[in-house]
Amino acid sequence: MTMMAQLPTARPAFARRAAEPEPAELRHRRVRLSTGSAAAAHAAGHVRAAIAEWHAPVDMNLAGILASDLIINAVTNGAGATLMLAIRCSATQFRVEIHDASVHGDSWETAASNADAERGLLLAAALAAESGHYRTPAGRAVFYTLTLASRAATGIGPGPQGAAGGDGEP
Repeated sequence: MTMMAQLPTARPAFARRAAEPEPAELRHRRVRLSTGSAAAAHAAGHVRAAIAEWHAPVDMNLAGILASDLIINAVTNGAGATLMLAIRCSATQFRVEIHDASVHGDSWETAASNADAERGLLLAAALAAESGHYRTPAGRAVFYTLTLASRAATGIGPGPQGAAGGDGEP
């Protein structure tokens, strides 16, 4: 009788990810960017890298596009040669902020008061769970927040207790 050697079976990717803990603590990253022509691409790359590193269950492409739009808005309407990209992830939210030096006289709003000034923020307002801007000591920050998908909904963790399988039949 010949014995066949069994090859080790690889665990499916979702099984490897299921063992990863959900983010319990706040994770954050800050990156200084120049206002050059590649600023939006750099911001999107940093956001995507943070999502991958932290295993944040959010749409990586959406988060990158929204970060690009906020950077374009800051480059177009802000002041100064640098911007600050702040990325935070908690157990329930993924938040991206762009800080710039938009201070004009007594106002902290952007100098342009037409629709072009807000165009970069419209996509975030439409697609993010929350978006907006606020004053900082150095100018302003624009932000968006995405709600993290449950690990079960993304296939990363176990399904809800008592969930029906297939078409709902027992």
